[in-house]
Amino acid sequence: MPRLFVAIRPPASIRAQLLSLNGGIPGARWQDDAQLHLTLRFIGEVDRHQANDIADALDAVRFAPFEVALAGAGYFDRRGVIDSLWAGVQPRDPLAHLHNKIDRACIRAGLGAEERAYLPHVTLARFGRQGGDVASFLALHAGLASPPFPVSEFALYESHIGHGGARYLPVARYRGDGRPPADPPG
Repeated sequence: MPRLFVAIRPPASIRAQLLSLNGGIPGARWQDDAQLHLTLRFIGEVDRHQANDIADALDAVRFAPFEVALAGAGYFDRRGVIDSLWAGVQPRDPLAHLHNKIDRACIRAGLGAEERAYLPHVTLARFGRQGGDVASFLALHAGLASPPFPVSEFALYESHIGHGGARYLPVARYRGDGRPPADPPG
């Protein structure tokens, strides 16, 4: 069964900036270039038939291009243990609007509505059960910022979990104007 999510792939210059932050936190599993993305909707495991329905439903999502930029850093925790470190993305409104359109498309394809609050971010590192001490990283990178970058398309990704971590493979790309993407997913 494929494990799917919908995301935006930041441009190479933004990914390079994010990769330059890697290091300095014991126990952190830093994301590599191929793993850096801004999730719009986590889908999870579905059968092949539903995966095809989702891909078709996403083809109807339309949006006007907009720009976003990196803005600050933060973390998520589970039961008080830090499990991931992230870079924030602003402005949130156009991303939330696109997230809602994608969520409605997923509902039309038979999925339940997204129940978690949407917080636009790019995951930088993950931690094991022991968590991580991110205080010094957050203090150092509180002012994280980037030049604005354009968002005119998103992709449907398949996640493969293995011994070396997760591999994310784009299975389809979608432009906001509905035209076919100019080059293969990547």
